[in-house]
This record gives sequence, C-alpha cells and structure tokens, in this order.
Amino acid sequence: MNGAVEAANKNIKKIIEKMTVNYKDWHEMLPYTLLAYRTSIRTSTGATPYSLVYGMEAAEWAKQRYEQLNLIDEKRLKALCHGQCYQQRMARAFNTKVRH
Repeated sequence: MNGAVEAANKNIKKIIEKMTVNYKDWHEMLPYTLLAYRTSIRTSTGATPYSLVYGMEAAEWAKQRYEQLNLIDEKRLKALCHGQCYQQRMARAFNTKVRH
C-alpha cells in the first residue's frame, strides 16, 4: 500500500510542478492540483477516483447543481409573480370596500 501512496504523491508533485511558476506558491495551487488528480482516469481502475467515491463524474455533479439552481430561479420568479397577483387582488378588494 505504501507503494501506491508514494506513486500518488509523485504524480501530485508532478502536477504541482507543472502548475506553479514559483516553488513558494505551491500551496496556492494544491486544491487545483488535487482536483486534476482526482478527476483523471487511472489506468489500474479505468475510472477516476472522484467517480469511485461519489458515483458520478465531477462534470455531472456541476451539471446537476446548475439545473437545481435554474429550478430555484424558476420557483422564485413564480413566487414573485404569485405575490404580485395577490397584492393586486388585495388592492382591488380594499378599493371596492372603501368606495362603498
């Protein structure tokens, strides 16, 4: 198992070296490096580590979240329209009572 960990660390180090200009800023690139490592297909498994942990690819997750955000926007617009219609009905009802 230590061999697998050492190989993973070696690959992560290679990715960091390619992504950094100055060795002092390596820690700033670590999240992007790990994302790149976790979303690339492994020869041994034929899958990405991300898909093995979460059951879907990272792009699928982002697509689902985007669709959920669109649904939320639609619900907000529907609620806004419903609220405006309600205000108009209440104003009409009030105006009819005030006039009589």
